[in-house]
Amino acid sequence: MESKPTAYYHLPGLFEFCELYRAFLPLYREHREWFYDWCEIGSIYGAPADCLWGGGRAGFGEARPEDAAALTREYGVSARLTFSNSLLREEHLADRKCSALCALFEKNGPVPSGVILSSDLLLDHLRENYPGFYFVSSTTKVLTAFGQLERELNRPEFRFVVPDFRLNKVLDQLSALSAPQKRKVEFLCNECCWFACPDRKACYESVSRKNLGEDCADHVCVSPAARRGYRFSDAMKNPGFIGIDAIQDIYLPLGFSHFKIEGRSLGSAVVLEFLLYYLTKPEHQLQVREEIYLDSSLDLF
Repeated sequence: MESKPTAYYHLPGLFEFCELYRAFLPLYREHREWFYDWCEIGSIYGAPADCLWGGGRAGFGEARPEDAAALTREYGVSARLTFSNSLLREEHLADRKCSALCALFEKNGPVPSGVILSSDLLLDHLRENYPGFYFVSSTTKVLTAFGQLERELNRPEFRFVVPDFRLNKVLDQLSALSAPQKRKVEFLCNECCWFACPDRKACYESVSRKNLGEDCADHVCVSPAARRGYRFSDAMKNPGFIGIDAIQDIYLPLGFSHFKIEGRSLGSAVVLEFLLYYLTKPEHQLQVREEIYLDSSLDLF
């Protein structure tokens, strides 16, 4: 009997929501029947606050790196460091905090850790000094042309490539990729950003400058719905949204297995909603909510 394909989710908040995962992962292990049998947790990604190499989102993760490493090691989940600053220079590679994080996570148990990055300068540095990592090409590269995505997928340095979410539905071109290329694609499922945004790369670069400590003006979002902030209900209406039905009925049969959930800059209550929607069977969602809500150590809001 042919086995069903598995979807692997890459979840936000390694440092930002460590306490939420400390409550969630035991439920996922002890009550696996509450969760869909066609999916697994592929990794948990994030970066601590004030992380020079960080990018994508301004980091506010307050968990001790040792605690985050211990949690992922205990539950056999790959930890990913989000080092997607696109504006790094040679002098930044000697940063002690980021180097210490690499030393801690590079050999964090039997499940390999990864690094999400945008800078080829950093990629070369990490490949030479921390060869135990696998590498993920960040969505902050804003690969919106399909030819760009194909070239990135053909780079042997990367185990995974996260395209811009606006390529999520170009199914004719995606389905024509080779099997090895498909295995490397990691779709960003729940982006809420304006689909017609012309400034996505500039937005990411603004975050990179802030993480470097440079004095720069805040990026002004021109989205018509910018004032609303992130809402999962809005993300579900986004033309690039990938929901659980599409994952099962379209992407898995086409040979795609990896799906990234964004949310590092959101509250833990919203991230819990992602865990409920993407991983939890509807008839058990209330049980998971109750177990999390009744955990007195958590401040969900």
